[in-house]
Amino acid sequence: MAFLLERDVLNGKSGSAVMTVDGENHELFQMKKFQSDAEFQESDFKVVGTTLVQKKTTGVTLTGAMTIYYGSPYFIKLLQDYLKTGKLPYFTLQITNDDPGTTVGKQIVALYNCKLSKVPVAMLDADSDWLEEEVSFSYTGLEVLNYFNDPATLG
Repeated sequence: MAFLLERDVLNGKSGSAVMTVDGENHELFQMKKFQSDAEFQESDFKVVGTTLVQKKTTGVTLTGAMTIYYGSPYFIKLLQDYLKTGKLPYFTLQITNDDPGTTVGKQIVALYNCKLSKVPVAMLDADSDWLEEEVSFSYTGLEVLNYFNDPATLG
């Protein structure tokens, strides 16, 4: 039976994130953690003749969250735009996983029509050596621009 070799496990620090707002690219160099998810909505489907309750997929919700070191101006600027104009700017995120120590190559995922769900406005913490903020968002589309490859060698 084949198994994955440790040399092809991705280093979580090897990658980058770029945010595009109004045609301007901003590298999110202060990012500590990022995750986006697709959560399927399901409804119970019952029929006569069986006690089995089946699940019918009825939709999907696309959301994400990131932890960044406090001090980024980008997200609070989006909030300011909304407060001034009543229109919340949308943005695109492009996430790249690229660990040159593996044989699986890199994966690039673009998230489209991202919209803030929650952003901190101001922070202080006497017990913290540095400040971190949690930013959450939803999005309406995604595209994998480059997929990982299968590992070159298995154990």
